Amino acid sequence: MRVKILGGGPGGLYAGFRIKKQFPDAEVVVFEQNGPDETFGFGVVFSDKALEFLASDDPETLSLITAGLETWSDIELRLCGESIRIDGVMFTAIARLRLLNVLRQQAVLAGVVLINNKFISDLSELGDADLVIGADGVNSLVRRTYEQEFGTRVKLLNNRFAWFGATKPFKYLTQSFKETPEGNFNAHHYRYSPEMSTFLVEVNEQTFERIGFGSMTEEESRVHCEKVFAEELDGASLVTNKSLWRRFPNISNERWSHEKYVLIGDALRTAHFSIGSGTRLALEDVQALTRALSLHPNSISDALAAYESGRKPIVDKLIAASKRSSTWYEDFQEHMKMPAWDFAMSYISRSGRIDMDRLKAMSPNFVAGYQSWRETLAPNL
Repeated sequence: MRVKILGGGPGGLYAGFRIKKQFPDAEVVVFEQNGPDETFGFGVVFSDKALEFLASDDPETLSLITAGLETWSDIELRLCGESIRIDGVMFTAIARLRLLNVLRQQAVLAGVVLINNKFISDLSELGDADLVIGADGVNSLVRRTYEQEFGTRVKLLNNRFAWFGATKPFKYLTQSFKETPEGNFNAHHYRYSPEMSTFLVEVNEQTFERIGFGSMTEEESRVHCEKVFAEELDGASLVTNKSLWRRFPNISNERWSHEKYVLIGDALRTAHFSIGSGTRLALEDVQALTRALSLHPNSISDALAAYESGRKPIVDKLIAASKRSSTWYEDFQEHMKMPAWDFAMSYISRSGRIDMDRLKAMSPNFVAGYQSWRETLAPNL
């Protein structure tokens, strides 16, 4: 079996590794346009149970990844000078480059051929293949080449966001919401190493246009955001790495494969950054695809059909939650008008996955604080 994989991110590298382990005689090649020590972004965040699916059939990779994880159990919300902590919401994070190095090492040891610094402009450049995996992200060439066959839909959200790093290890996964004369800002920030954090800045369309971010250089944007969040940074600096302003694309595909071509990860569909599941989904896609190939070793078409039918119902539930979360963020400036405790409750329940019973069990201190605050309002209700 000849397998060509376009995209050397987490999904592409893991696909190469898992397929080569499952089919040692297969020819598996991964094509990546960047160098082995280059990456876009800073840290990758997971929920505490997000990697448990690796435990049963890939404990070695799980052990290598978890050795580099930063962990915490609280979310901190900062709203216009007030701070509320939501306990019991476990998260972990790892430097994206460190994660890629782990997966690259696993792929090489398994016998995968990795070709870096190779920009593919046409799928014919991949050469002969029995299976082509599109792991090439939101701008996927594989998807764009067969857009009609996949039944692709792309809808851009209105808010603008830019990924920065910060030279400060924040103690918690933090959401900072700021009101300024120029407009409202939101920052998602969390540490991914003992020295560094991811720092994603989000603004609505009106604020973006009013400030003129669209005409600023990357450095000018960095300096401006650093000033807005000077209190949160507390002397630390923002760091750029292709920190360009963009609109989040909600990508979906009616069909997951076409002939020998199949999509995984962000090439297939996107999950909003507010739920931190993009990399997890890509790795789980790989696991499901590899399982389907092992169950149908003599028929690529049957394997791809089994991959989609088995995986799609699971993914649909998470994507539905992702869309509810992104809808909340699209109107974050309206939510900021709430009292801080109501704002926090709206935030934690935004995706529809957490009811009050679950929240009480998961975050007893937060719920107790919220109920105490409500009781102080009782005479005025």
